[in-house]
Amino acid sequence: MIRSIWVSLVLALVAAPVVGQSTQVAFGAAPQDTGLPVELTADALRVNQTDGTAVFDGNVAISQGEMQLMAGAVLVIYRASADGIARLEASKGITLRSGPDQATAETAIYDIDSGQIDLSGSVVFSQGPVTISAQAMTIRLTDGTAELSGGVKTTLSGGQD
Repeated sequence: MIRSIWVSLVLALVAAPVVGQSTQVAFGAAPQDTGLPVELTADALRVNQTDGTAVFDGNVAISQGEMQLMAGAVLVIYRASADGIARLEASKGITLRSGPDQATAETAIYDIDSGQIDLSGSVVFSQGPVTISAQAMTIRLTDGTAELSGGVKTTLSGGQD
């Protein structure tokens, strides 16, 4: 009898949404190697030599190791020394995947040197049976962690045997 009460309590907690202002989670199967090459593909590309930027537009797909980012448009900002990419600014419907984890948002900024991705606007993060929604998510690729903030709501899916 006591065991069935505990099982019912645990199932109720798993099925209930959790609401808060901030939460930390793991992101991706392992820390991302931010030193790996970044590959970008798109329908169109415009390069501006004057300010050191490029705009990839339409069906943009970016990969670096196991991480993939898809967006409608991405602004690439090159380092002043012309030795690679400093920052990527993605917009128009973002999907970010790493291992079994996925996040969607309205915009994303990836600072290559710090290995940090900032997602904002209607963020939804999925990790197995857990779905977390928030206004912002910061992912630190170097240690595989993430923090969600702004009206955080967690939903845990309880499986039935």
